[in-house]
Amino acid sequence: MIVLSASRRTDIPAFYMDWFMEGIRAGGFQVENPYNGRVSRVPADPGRVAAIVFWSKNYHAFLEGGYAAELLERGYRLFFHFTVNSPHKVLEPGLPDLDERLHQVRKLTELVPPEAVNWRFDPVCWFRNGRGEVQNNLADFVTIAECMARAGVSTCTTSFLDIYPKVRRRAQLEARLEFMGVEQEKRIRVLGRMNQVLKSLGIRLQVCCEKELWEALGLQEGIRPGACVSHERLEAIYGPLALSHRRDRGQRSAAGCGCHESRDVGSYRRQPCGHGCLYCYGNPVRAEGRCGKGGGP
Repeated sequence: MIVLSASRRTDIPAFYMDWFMEGIRAGGFQVENPYNGRVSRVPADPGRVAAIVFWSKNYHAFLEGGYAAELLERGYRLFFHFTVNSPHKVLEPGLPDLDERLHQVRKLTELVPPEAVNWRFDPVCWFRNGRGEVQNNLADFVTIAECMARAGVSTCTTSFLDIYPKVRRRAQLEARLEFMGVEQEKRIRVLGRMNQVLKSLGIRLQVCCEKELWEALGLQEGIRPGACVSHERLEAIYGPLALSHRRDRGQRSAAGCGCHESRDVGSYRRQPCGHGCLYCYGNPVRAEGRCGKGGGP
């Protein structure tokens, strides 16, 4: 049995569900390796797939298109990562307003057990705008957390922005904005405040690929390292699934990634994301203006 990831590489629920359903109906996907270009077949029939893990910042097309009903009728078990950050048109220009996305959270938890929906508030970042003002994207964290709690969502995954060179260049070229590194002590304070809010609402906080930070925190805060694809969590929700429980060697284990094996069916190149998120690691730099790819889910 395998887990399908749809997808770390692009936002399939927002932009490519027709393509995804073609693969589901055909019983498999032809997937290009992003590093060497080799194409392999990934099986997708319900007898081989333990669960499908979706990643998105906007589930409108997924919900309105009736895709969930067909997948559930075919016998697939579904898990949803939903990235909902404080709205900021410079950082995430291609998203609907916050109220619409929070409504989508409630719709998702009507389709599957609430434990099968994970909220990602990711990444937390600081930046200096063209006027020299320092800002961050934490403003609506409490509002979003309260909505997630009302919907029954019980986990929140977060991390701090990794400022890759191309992310830095893109911010300067496209928005005259400078992403700022933040010292560990400040990150610890911010995580502590986030955790206080979440604990009061019954939500557990997890950190994604933040090994040094988590080790510095220790266990006293109750914050745990995250596994975005967790075989244990899937089996806690859906029962025994005959999964391997092997770690995914293709992920950032040295940085603290705890993910188990999955097969990703998306493509950076063939399926560019349309959200245009300024900080996305998969978003290329284009000096002529904002490109159409970005906003990695």
